[in-house]
Amino acid sequence: MFDQFNRRINYLRISVTDRCNLRCTYCMPEEGIVQIPHNQVLTFEEIVEIARIAVQHGFEKVRITGGEPLVRKGIVDLVRMLKTVEGITDLGLTTNGTLLKQFAQPLYDAGLKRINVSLDTLDPQKYKAITRVGSLSDVLEGLEEAKKVGFNPIKLNCVVENNSNEPDAQAVKAFANSNGFIARFIPKMNLDDGVFGVVEGGEGGDCSTCNRLRLTADGILKPCLFSDKGYNVRELGIQQAIEMAIKNKPACGVANRSGEFYNIGG
Repeated sequence: MFDQFNRRINYLRISVTDRCNLRCTYCMPEEGIVQIPHNQVLTFEEIVEIARIAVQHGFEKVRITGGEPLVRKGIVDLVRMLKTVEGITDLGLTTNGTLLKQFAQPLYDAGLKRINVSLDTLDPQKYKAITRVGSLSDVLEGLEEAKKVGFNPIKLNCVVENNSNEPDAQAVKAFANSNGFIARFIPKMNLDDGVFGVVEGGEGGDCSTCNRLRLTADGILKPCLFSDKGYNVRELGIQQAIEMAIKNKPACGVANRSGEFYNIGG
C-alpha cells in the first residue's frame, strides 16, 4: 500500500518484548522499567496473524525487535512460524548480541539468515559503561558464532554522537571490515525532543523514503517512531489498524512523548 505521500509501505518492525538484559544509557533507565503485564503482550499466534494480514496489504519485509528479542521465551519458535508466512521475502532480527552465542544455531536452523547486532564500541570498559551491565566478550563471541553458522549479512548497529569519524565508530568499522560484517552508524536520537538523523550505511532516518510501520509488544501499530499516534490491533482489528496507520503516517517525524525505544523497537 501507498501512503498519502506516495511512499510504498512494505516494512513491519515487530517488537516482541519491552524487556532487555542490558540498561544502555541512551535507551533505558538504570533502575529498569515498569514492564508490560504478561497478559497484554501479543502471543506468537497474534503476531503471525498480523504478519499474514500485513502481507496481504503489500508488506514484504519483517524485522523482529525488542527490547531484546532473545529474552522472549520461545523466540526461535516465532521465527519458525513467521518463516511459514508466504509473501515475507525478508525476515531479520535486531539483537544486542549478548545471548547470540547460544541462539545463533537454533535461529539459523529455524530459517533466520540475517541479523543486526548493536555494537557501539570495542573498548570493554566503555561497553560496560554504556550498557551498565553488559560484557563485550559476550557480544564478540556471539558474532563469531553467528558468522560460523552462516548468517549473511551480519550488520553492526553503532550509535554515534555525530558521525562515523569518531574513534569508537572507526574501530567498529575496522572490525566489521575485517570480519565481513556491514557497519551502520546511527546518530543518537531523542524521542521527546524529536532529535534524529539519517543512518549512515542504512535506510533509517530519511523521512522522505520511510517505508515502515512499527508494532509494539502490546499490539499498538505505530506509523512513525517520532509520533504519538498508534492504533490498537486488538481493539480496531488488524486490517483497520494497518489501514489507519498507513493513512495517518506523517510526512516527517516530530516527537514522541508516549513511548520509548525499548517498547517501540527503535
